[in-house]
Amino acid sequence: MSRRPELLVPANNLEVLKTAVIYGADAVYIGGEVFGLRAKAKNFTLEEMKQGIEFAHERGVKVYVTANILAHNDDLSGAREYFQELKDIKPDALIISDPGMFSIAKEVCPEIEIHISTQANNTNYETYRFWWKLGAKRVVSARELSLKEIGEIRKNIPEEMEIESFIHGAMCISYSGRCLLSNYFTGRGANQGACTHPCRWKYAVVEEQRPGEYLPVYENERGTYIFNSKDLCMIEYIPEIIEAGIDSLKIEGRMKTALYVATVARTYRKAIDDYLESEEKYRANMEWYKAEIAKCTYRQFTTGFYFGKPDENTQIYDSNTYINEYTYLGTVELIDDRGYARIEQRNKFSVGDSIEIMKPNGDNIITKVNAMYNDKNEAVESAPHPQQIIYLDLSVAPEKYDILRVKTAN
Repeated sequence: MSRRPELLVPANNLEVLKTAVIYGADAVYIGGEVFGLRAKAKNFTLEEMKQGIEFAHERGVKVYVTANILAHNDDLSGAREYFQELKDIKPDALIISDPGMFSIAKEVCPEIEIHISTQANNTNYETYRFWWKLGAKRVVSARELSLKEIGEIRKNIPEEMEIESFIHGAMCISYSGRCLLSNYFTGRGANQGACTHPCRWKYAVVEEQRPGEYLPVYENERGTYIFNSKDLCMIEYIPEIIEAGIDSLKIEGRMKTALYVATVARTYRKAIDDYLESEEKYRANMEWYKAEIAKCTYRQFTTGFYFGKPDENTQIYDSNTYINEYTYLGTVELIDDRGYARIEQRNKFSVGDSIEIMKPNGDNIITKVNAMYNDKNEAVESAPHPQQIIYLDLSVAPEKYDILRVKTAN
């Protein structure tokens, strides 16, 4: 086993970046306020990027910045200025799909690695070689590739060139994410970072000679969602992923919460480390991985294209909603001199509740909320206001960066 894979985790703000770092990421990918494909994500100001990069680098974790829009003429002058600003804060790589953006980045900040986004439709080894000759260090494989195809790419590209592939998260219904539905329906271009996810909407069929007659394709009384893919999950196939020669195992989800990122990062971190220690240990812990990965939001799971072309079983026909088994309460920011945990509360809970402490090392500890205080040191029974600062007296003391969650009532 010659290649030790990187675990690459998304973050949409500074809190989530820190969570990704603490919970096991080898690298984190983030977007700035411009030129990324997640315009609706909160994203990072330059100052927040700087802080995030410093936090990650102090802990030996890399940070990659996305600039993977398909650029129009009006974008180019701004891109030059943006890359100049990034040059000063020293991310480890830029993720780019557009050849024009690639050329500007090579000119402005040649010392920063460039990784070619999945958006560039990277489906064969000649494409990899093409980007390598231009100076790209890494190419992100198209989601439409099988493990067999990725293995063939590995054999036909330079040994030092890196392959990055998605192993977990939402699947796009369009080829390599290049979708026009959002632009057509809402005027918000997916390739400019403003996708409205129309693939999750409810559709009917219309026959061209019968305009106005909508023919629902009912699977049950709730309707049908014919473009709605299940989520990718490869937790049961880490050996196959690594043996294919993939260098970076990528988690999708720059719109997700700190709880989602912590849950997925922690689970894949343990699975990868266990397998690298021994396949027996990895197999022995499989039920734990599967149970943990199911505790974050998801839309049922599929292995995507990795073992061949998907069939009708990779779609969800009866719902466009997530399964959500746990609710995020907050991340412990500090422990004060009383031993109370300070959090910025994200969902309501109350004194007397049993909640769960989620630790970076994989432990989950049930604790009771003995008391709760607001930022004026007044005792309160609950924290009803989102993002309220509260201090918690818990029956089991947590530590900084622990995440508090509670099982969602069904």
